Amino acid sequence: MFDKLEDLVVRLEEILSELQEPDVANDQNRFRKLMKEQNDLTPIVEAYQEYKTCKQNIEDSLQMLEEESDEELRELAKEELNDSKARVEELEHELKILLLPKDPNDEKNVVVEIRAGAGGDEAALFAAEIYRMYLHYAESQHWKVELVECEEIGIGGMKNVTFMIDGKGAYSKMKYESGVHRVQRVPETESGGRIHTSTITVAVMPEAEDVDIQIDEKDIRIDVMRASGNGGQCVNTTDSAVRLTHYPTGIVIYSQTEKSQLQNKEKAFALLRAKLYDLECQKRHDAEAEARKSQIGTGDRSEKIRTYNFPQGRVTDHRIGLTLYKLDKIMNGDIQEIIDACIAADQAAKLANMNE
Repeated sequence: MFDKLEDLVVRLEEILSELQEPDVANDQNRFRKLMKEQNDLTPIVEAYQEYKTCKQNIEDSLQMLEEESDEELRELAKEELNDSKARVEELEHELKILLLPKDPNDEKNVVVEIRAGAGGDEAALFAAEIYRMYLHYAESQHWKVELVECEEIGIGGMKNVTFMIDGKGAYSKMKYESGVHRVQRVPETESGGRIHTSTITVAVMPEAEDVDIQIDEKDIRIDVMRASGNGGQCVNTTDSAVRLTHYPTGIVIYSQTEKSQLQNKEKAFALLRAKLYDLECQKRHDAEAEARKSQIGTGDRSEKIRTYNFPQGRVTDHRIGLTLYKLDKIMNGDIQEIIDACIAADQAAKLANMNE
């Protein structure tokens, strides 16, 4: 581990030196690549330098305890020794986590699809509530949200809703939301007061760039039509809605949230690229089945990940055995504690895998 850390120190010095070269700014691709590498390496190198400082402090304190007879100075040396030893242990753990292989998609924006599952209207109502939960969470992270597609039902529910989140590190946090979310509560339409169980599915996909996924025009059919439902003044008066059909996979994308056909087309293609890229990622995960089992949040979409129990005011994440009794806050977008726990469990599983 320490040989690798020394190599990273040298590499960071090389990057900083390259960034001083006058021609680097003229090559935007090279400049972006170097800046990204610098941002990735800086926290690792800073933690390693602090580690080395603490190790030196331990040596200095031990030497002082051997040579010094003044009790007051010896007490100070003992304090410094204990503090440095404790910090060295913390930094060793931090460095192991910082050196874990990074998910290449972590810094990407995301496309989120929420679909009502078992439970009819109650599932659709819950889908709408989970959509609002993510809107509030995105707002707390200062992320931008754009609606792509939505099929509403008359009582305020959503059969399905697709939206894009644009924000730094969005995938690194939102990826833990993929899976089946289950709700247990008494529906407003239920006169007998019985608790019903309904489900929705959430799919979180990293946004794909043109360089990630190449789409052959021959594989696509583009249809334009009049938008339907709520959507602004131009709805039903112009052919602004766009439907894409991808022949090889059978994926159909429908976008009508914008007034402009061009904007709807851009959104539809962004969603198609994300879905095709997600299929590629799933194939790679299937090929690395063992690695996939050790990760939290990149598992099967059919996996039941969380239960929201309204009568008891609790939320349970089944992957990590976490139960929180603050349902109201969570439904209002306060999901950071769950995400942090998933990240910690994911890191622990990867560390255990590396040590085996």
